[in-house]
Amino acid sequence: MEHIDRRRFLAAAGAAAALSAIGTDRARAHTRSQPEHTGDNHRGPAVIASANGLRTVALAFDRINANTDPALAAVEGVGIVEADANDVTVGLGGLPNERGVVQLDSSVMHGPTHRAGAVAAIENIVHPARVALRVLQSTDHCMLVGEGALEFARAHGFREENLLTEQARRMWMRWKRQATNADDWLNDDQLDWPVDSVTEPGSDPDQQSRLDVFPMPQDAIAAGITPAEFFDAPPPGWPAEVAFTYGTIHCSAVTAGGDVGSCTTTSGLSYKIPGRVGDSPIIGAGMYCDNAVGGAGATGFGEAVIQSCGAFDTVREMDNGQSPTDACLAVLKRIVDRSRRQRRLFENGEPNFNVRMYAVRKDGAYGSASIHAGASGSPFAICSADGGSRIERGPSLYQ
Repeated sequence: MEHIDRRRFLAAAGAAAALSAIGTDRARAHTRSQPEHTGDNHRGPAVIASANGLRTVALAFDRINANTDPALAAVEGVGIVEADANDVTVGLGGLPNERGVVQLDSSVMHGPTHRAGAVAAIENIVHPARVALRVLQSTDHCMLVGEGALEFARAHGFREENLLTEQARRMWMRWKRQATNADDWLNDDQLDWPVDSVTEPGSDPDQQSRLDVFPMPQDAIAAGITPAEFFDAPPPGWPAEVAFTYGTIHCSAVTAGGDVGSCTTTSGLSYKIPGRVGDSPIIGAGMYCDNAVGGAGATGFGEAVIQSCGAFDTVREMDNGQSPTDACLAVLKRIVDRSRRQRRLFENGEPNFNVRMYAVRKDGAYGSASIHAGASGSPFAICSADGGSRIERGPSLYQ
């Protein structure tokens, strides 16, 4: 990691609203049918993350057991995914914006001091979470964006590099061709060119098999997570052969002493409008913690999370007595209810996007839930002393 003044940071550390109606009996029935979730009964240190964070929770849990501050542990944990060029959801190798530029967002919050730092639309830096941490540690600001965030990172010794990997570039080029017929890019069924020594007959140098279009990290495959679970369904009308991801990892950690730290980091919505900022760097939306209560975060369609202050609302639900799992479900129900006003719906009335919420309470209880999931539930990563690092599955509003 770039230098982190741990001694100074640790010294600083020392110093139910009613649920909205969701509008369909099916969603209510499915929520009620969920079994009791063991995470709500857990006590003691724990680290929770999105399903792409199996290695993240293992590393962060080791760190808090070695008396590392939970915010530092969360930042170090998500750094594994940020630096993984084969993971198209976050950081290096993440899918770019519509111009082919990888722009990253991240936030981190330290429970004991209630301080937060964030960066948005930062380019050329592998570890935006570490830059967000530096904003927390060394400034009186909460968020830096764009060129200012990059200048700040340079001043603190962060090295710049091109984040667009060959794999992500090919995905972006495929999106440019397949997204619409109303442009000058040729779709796959329109390709017809002379064969030369570089291009094999009938092939496109940027074309990929379906498996290449939807690459998954090996640890997610080993954990039994399917591509449909790992990659949320794209918006209505999205070409089936073009990769799509909301592109985020969240991590919250609680120590044996009840201190909390949270971090969310992302490469953002696939092929987004340049400059678009999602929920991940917004304190109270994609990430929030309160040392008196716990921490929470979100992945999925960031605009819906922003407009409902998702992470803050989840922590507030826990403060009002809800278990972590029920807190996640309550917030998701409100997100769905508010999204109905914006007509973000499939023809059957279900939301046409997904959001996953994650929560950990200061006593070690944890939980997660999603809007959409398969019959086996919504996967998330967890690490605790009684079970090690593993994938568990939470409830959802819709199957």
